[in-house]
Amino acid sequence: MFVDSHVNLHSDKYAEDLAEVIENARTAGVGWMLTISDKLESTGAIKEIADAHDFIWRSVGVHPHYAKDYPDLTAAQLIEMAEDPKVVGIGECGLDFHYEYSERDIQTPVFKAHIDAASETGLPLIIHTRNADDATRELLIEEHGKGAFTPLLHCYTGGPELARTALDLGGYISFSGIITFKNADDIRAIARDAPVDRIIIETDCPYLAPVPMRGRRCEPAHVVHVAEKLADIRGVSMADIAAATTDNFFRLFSRAAPTGADA
Repeated sequence: MFVDSHVNLHSDKYAEDLAEVIENARTAGVGWMLTISDKLESTGAIKEIADAHDFIWRSVGVHPHYAKDYPDLTAAQLIEMAEDPKVVGIGECGLDFHYEYSERDIQTPVFKAHIDAASETGLPLIIHTRNADDATRELLIEEHGKGAFTPLLHCYTGGPELARTALDLGGYISFSGIITFKNADDIRAIARDAPVDRIIIETDCPYLAPVPMRGRRCEPAHVVHVAEKLADIRGVSMADIAAATTDNFFRLFSRAAPTGADA
């Protein structure tokens, strides 16, 4: 069975058929999911989804696109929100210098608040970074020196240096449907060479549908195609990838625990 480590189930793309989407994932062999916070106003909807399913957990945090809406966000706020046992990670958070929907000087302190919350709670830090490799590297190294935390570079699109930094800090890398895209040779090289005990998989659905689902709405069920491509890249079986990425997920997100028939 597989874990989709990054889904956005509260998206309006699933407003009409969320139950069917979740059932499709289960039928495809996706045993567990982590549904991700994009902004604090989404917390209620995300909590409702996670609370309704014992195989879905959630995170708390603010995507860098929305940092401008929370310039005074504090680690204390995030820590309080993370007291719910269904919350297993902090984020997604980070730096996005591609779209820059939020100014860089606002993104940085908001990101630091998440880092402090991850350090205090011991929960993994789910990081979005785009066109910001150097700034992300420098910030992770600087802040890790103040207090340990475990970074997860989600939906990886960066270069080898950022990947190496995260791994050196004890972190993990998550690969999405991007590894199936024609022009993603650089990302496939990182997916091939990363330590097998530090990689997990995701869809980032409803975005980034993998080949052969390109052009369609992405769903958690499609993480199987990500796993298939990762197995091909690394020259191992699908069973090997399923076992490794599932074990890695539950090691990283240690507050999440498979229970009952799903264990």
